[in-house]
Amino acid sequence: MKYRFSIYDYFIYLLSYVFFYLYVADILNKLPFEPPADIPSWSYLAVAVALNAWAIPIPGIHPRTPPIEGHVPEQVEEIKPEEAAVPKPVKKPAPSAKDKLERGLSKTHKGFIDRISAVFRRSASLNENILKELEETLVGTDIGVRTAYTIFDFIQKNADSIKDADQAMDAIKTEITAILEKREEPISLPEETKPFVIMVSGVNGSGKTTTIAKIAYHLKNQGKSVIIASGDTFRAAAIEQLEHWADKVGADFIKSHEGADPSSVAFDGLQAAISRGHDVLIIDTAGRLHTKENLMEELKKTKRVLDKKHPGSPHEILLVLDATIGQNAIEQTRQFNNALGVTGIALTKLDGSSKGGVIVGIANEFEIPIRYIGIGEDMDDLQPFKAADFVHALFLDKE
Repeated sequence: MKYRFSIYDYFIYLLSYVFFYLYVADILNKLPFEPPADIPSWSYLAVAVALNAWAIPIPGIHPRTPPIEGHVPEQVEEIKPEEAAVPKPVKKPAPSAKDKLERGLSKTHKGFIDRISAVFRRSASLNENILKELEETLVGTDIGVRTAYTIFDFIQKNADSIKDADQAMDAIKTEITAILEKREEPISLPEETKPFVIMVSGVNGSGKTTTIAKIAYHLKNQGKSVIIASGDTFRAAAIEQLEHWADKVGADFIKSHEGADPSSVAFDGLQAAISRGHDVLIIDTAGRLHTKENLMEELKKTKRVLDKKHPGSPHEILLVLDATIGQNAIEQTRQFNNALGVTGIALTKLDGSSKGGVIVGIANEFEIPIRYIGIGEDMDDLQPFKAADFVHALFLDKE
């Protein structure tokens, strides 16, 4: 039984003993005053018992159990039998950008790093046989022959200081980091350049459309106003697909009918960007085979039209590459760069490929900044390229 005495309870309790004293004193004829003749002795005892009973709780008759001040009775929730055996789902925190990168590069780790580390596990020393096997393994990866020998020569020169497998892998990690760090350079949007024009190129299936949407999403989050022009006028449903993404990210949109001249759409987009005061114009171009010269000429024409209307534009010619095609991405880069002068690269679909090591080959062979890497379908899965984070995730062994 929960019970707390109040100050009044103490007073009544004390008063009951005063009347009990009067009862005893009256029986012994020692009252300090002259009692009324019509008040019997037992009346003092009756008052004492009544007061005592008031102050002391008596279960069933006088419980006297007021709640403790500030105490809130606990509410016991009734659990239904069918609910008792079903655990409540625990909401997991959203994965961080670092976690997504590590998960996205797990296949490349297995297809690239694991193949190399397996060579060193066969011997405790870096002998001639191991070096030969390392050479063959590097050449067989997706980094390209030229880059394979760049890394192999570095290991061969430092062979005397490499004592075990861990040191060998650290040496390869150091060389790859040095190659990639040279190409780490995010897109810069000067305040005086408005609109900043990004022309996006690449073959069909490389992920151009979703990459444009993700870039627009990133720029919108930075407080930039963005307009997208659909210059891919040849592929069926390309315009509708890009318009859907533009609406989704809240970007303005310029389009023309299917089969229209791509350079005219780019011109209209630039004119709209200038008149509406947009910060950034992103122009989609028709996906085409890099081996088709006549199609590449159309990209050159679009570039000339933009420069004539807005001198210096396009300020960024971004090439979107599909990581799943491996070494073919190196050749695509060469052809597009020769035709247009590519200023930035976005490597997509790294999460679905074991051939992501091609990024090392591209970085080694071309002096082109790597702007973005794509590691998933969500808007946040297109990340600005950071060499240190990329290499850490690439060499991370979770097993």
